[in-house]
This record gives sequence, structure tokens and C-alpha cells, in this order.
Amino acid sequence: MGHDLSGMKTAKGINMLEQVRLICKELPEVVDLIDGHGHNTFKVKDKSFIMMSDYGITFKSDLETQEILLQEERFFKPAYIGHRGWVSISDPQDWEEMGVLIKEAYLRAAPKRLVK
Repeated sequence: MGHDLSGMKTAKGINMLEQVRLICKELPEVVDLIDGHGHNTFKVKDKSFIMMSDYGITFKSDLETQEILLQEERFFKPAYIGHRGWVSISDPQDWEEMGVLIKEAYLRAAPKRLVK
């Protein structure tokens, strides 16, 4: 039996996706797609900066910021990519804070010409 690769299914997941899309629509050249694992993934110039599932959001960070965020219980280090600084959150509540973290993730992935 294969995995369902069609993206968000739960009300929580759909709500998170809508919130992330609102934040990302302000960022240049962002592509929103469903990857080969069924995750909603946001990319800029073929570089991922957000991966999402019904279980939460994983975003690109750096090791220093990751260390600070992990001091709060709501953030955790994701398997496979956590060692590169990525951070996950299961149930974001503060979308203003998430907006800042998502924009920082975008800036880490975007080419220099877009960062300006």
C-alpha cells in the first residue's frame, strides 16, 4: 500500500498551510508544491526553505538560531535535516513570530539578488 501524496488532509494542516501561504505570498519567486513524500514544500530557486505536513512545519534555520529555538519546548529538531539547523514546530500559535521565522528561512535559501 502506497502513501497518499496529495498534501494536507486535516483542518489543522489546511489552516497552517493557509497561514504559511499568506506569509509567503509577499516573498519574491516562491514556489509552493507537493514533494515526492506528500509534503507541501516552499522553495525559492529550487532551494527548499519550508516543508509541511499535517503534523507541523519544518523550516530552514542555522545552528545558532536552532539552539535558541530548541530551548522552548514547542520547537524540536527534525530527523534527517536537524543537524543542518532546520527546526520543526507541531502546532504554531503565534503567526507573527512564525512570519519572522519563515522570512528568515526564505532569506537563508534565496539567491543574493533576491535578498537585496
